[in-house]
Amino acid sequence: MITLMDAILSINPEAQCSISGDNVDTVQWYNGSAPISKEDILAKQAELQTEYDNNQYQRDRAADYPSIPDQLDDIYHNGIDGWKATIKVTKDKYPKP
Repeated sequence: MITLMDAILSINPEAQCSISGDNVDTVQWYNGSAPISKEDILAKQAELQTEYDNNQYQRDRAADYPSIPDQLDDIYHNGIDGWKATIKVTKDKYPKP
């Protein structure tokens, strides 16, 4: 889940603030950080969450691919075409949306 702090730091990586729980009404700004509107924070949080959700296939693929040493061994023993066939199984299992 994308947090309010994720959204704030995406808008302004230098922002210094604190949040009580995950309540946008409790954001406290420090050390001269320019306040970001609640609407902008919530819109950025929704945008980042949508991006995260839309890329689930990437996380699934990463977990399912063979390790790099195993992939290199596959290339050594079966060549690039054999390796491509191995990788294609995971790509087909978790297609891009």
